[in-house]
Amino acid sequence: MGGTIRRCALVTGGAGFVGSHLCARLLDADMDVVCLDNLATGTRANVAELEQRPGFRFVRGDATDLAAWQALPGRFGLVLHFACPASPADYLRLPLETLEVGSTGTRLALERARADGARFVLASTSEVYGDPLEHPQREGYWGNVNPVGPRSVYDESKRFAEALVTAHRAVHGTDAAIVRIFNTYGPRMRTGDGRAVPTFITQALDGVPLTVAGDGGQTRSLCYVDDTVDGVLALAGSAETGPVNIGGADEISMLELARRIVALTGSASRVRFVDRPVDDPGRRRPDTRLARERLGWRPRVGWSEGLERTIDWLARPAAA
Repeated sequence: MGGTIRRCALVTGGAGFVGSHLCARLLDADMDVVCLDNLATGTRANVAELEQRPGFRFVRGDATDLAAWQALPGRFGLVLHFACPASPADYLRLPLETLEVGSTGTRLALERARADGARFVLASTSEVYGDPLEHPQREGYWGNVNPVGPRSVYDESKRFAEALVTAHRAVHGTDAAIVRIFNTYGPRMRTGDGRAVPTFITQALDGVPLTVAGDGGQTRSLCYVDDTVDGVLALAGSAETGPVNIGGADEISMLELARRIVALTGSASRVRFVDRPVDDPGRRRPDTRLARERLGWRPRVGWSEGLERTIDWLARPAAA
């Protein structure tokens, strides 16, 4: 992290999967951290150990609620806006809340960052590219998104949030950046959130069939959570505005991912094919040249090591 970040950071959605890892890393960097989370999809257990550490404070509140922002203590040098349901199971269950946190939540976070003179980073997503017609996806690609499809509540929430960040920077000079995060995995994923990695691992550990959508030929590029956090903080400590892609280089089909997980767990599970969701992207891999050249970032954790760590964590009774 660069020297431009002052000592106190705010992480919205800090009790979520990626957010909790960000909070831990910021504490490790001797920063005070305030975690704002309404626990709609995050969990207090994700930050339980952090609450025992000096400099950390958990605040239960909604990023769309002005009163929650007014009650936040102190003055921040860094605002990381990660509050948003991120898995299909969650944003399909909370469609209006997803749109609201991308609009009102982003606006309130930007206004706090501006008032405090803080560096602001928006957690956007590879979903802004939709089912891409360009491969790999560069930041300059405008995407192929269905604005009225079932995934649109998440896609359009993030696309609007990006537009809001861009406008706020242009009108107010807010020190704001956008990171587009591709598929991330690792410890603290929820077993029931519907994403492929925790679903396949849980099924393999339970000895039941792994449910692969469609023919399993659709691809994702997986990035271990520690690497994703490295990329986010590299952007936060830079002068870059983005958007910047952060994601893995290991493009893999869902069928091959299922087979890798079966092998790593030693499971006897077979694969069962199920219907593929509407608007499920066919291929996804980031062009990360900008992150490499401007931020000096690249993934370090290989798929085998990352999956083994994730399997170990999900195998624990407390992860159920």
